[in-house]
Amino acid sequence: MTPTTITVRHPTERPAPARKLAKGAGLGVLLALLATVVWSGSFVATRDMADGVPPVQAVFWRWIIALLAVAPFAARPFWRRRRTIRRHLGFVALASLFGVALYNTLVHQAGLTTSASTMGMIMAASPVLMAGYARLGGERLGVRRVLGTLVAALGVLLLVGKGSLAVDLSAGDLWMFAAALSFASYSALLKRKPAGIDQLAFLFATFLFGALMLAPAYAVSLAVQGAFTVGTGTVGPLLYVGVLSSAVAFFAWNKAVSLIGAARAGVVYYLQPVCVALLSYALLGERLGLLGVACMALILGGVALASAPSSGPRAGGTPR
Repeated sequence: MTPTTITVRHPTERPAPARKLAKGAGLGVLLALLATVVWSGSFVATRDMADGVPPVQAVFWRWIIALLAVAPFAARPFWRRRRTIRRHLGFVALASLFGVALYNTLVHQAGLTTSASTMGMIMAASPVLMAGYARLGGERLGVRRVLGTLVAALGVLLLVGKGSLAVDLSAGDLWMFAAALSFASYSALLKRKPAGIDQLAFLFATFLFGALMLAPAYAVSLAVQGAFTVGTGTVGPLLYVGVLSSAVAFFAWNKAVSLIGAARAGVVYYLQPVCVALLSYALLGERLGLLGVACMALILGGVALASAPSSGPRAGGTPR
């Protein structure tokens, strides 16, 4: 008879898969935080160069710089996965449209007529839009999430209405609402990224296709508006949004969503308006005021409430 070996695990010792999941979740939160802080600075950089660089030209060069920045690391994985990318070309093109071409053009357009701090706070509503996409995908939204959505929406309305619900939206505010919707659409798409396309290949593909989508609009802008003046006031912000806000932050965000999901990454994203407001005050001299602080509290409180996990069990006894 073969003797039976019994393994005794210390009560406080977690199984290896659990430790691995916890480590992955911690890394995902840190990556989401990195992307959020870097993107906060991009609103300031966008607002800073808004008067000197036409929006389409700024976005086009942003992605050209981003492509050059990631090419040494991502060009080879992109080439190796080219057949898989071709099979999923519709998905990649849609992600490129929402996350690269459309979202950033809308942000730069908004920067012409609204402040960086307002841009950041309106973007704080995008995680609520992500929750809406989750509902359309069949996920149930509890009372807590619905209530949080309403509170965050109230904060945004009061912010853009300058304390009144009789909202008189500026053009920049409308552009930013459209940008928030575009970013939420991109984040929702990331959940469906084909497993055969790794992060670097996907990053390079979306940057490349996004730049190609912008090329015709860039040519029109050159013909109508002329080229912008190259100088320290334009090159510095373009390098920031091209290398850090695009190459670094998008890689970090995409990896974070793959590790912890769009909803949990969105919780970290709620810190963005705080970061933007502080940077805007320090670098641009934009004052938030008591109303802005109150609206920030409503937005952050609402989206935190909307994203809080339910304490009840799912079917099968798994906690939410």
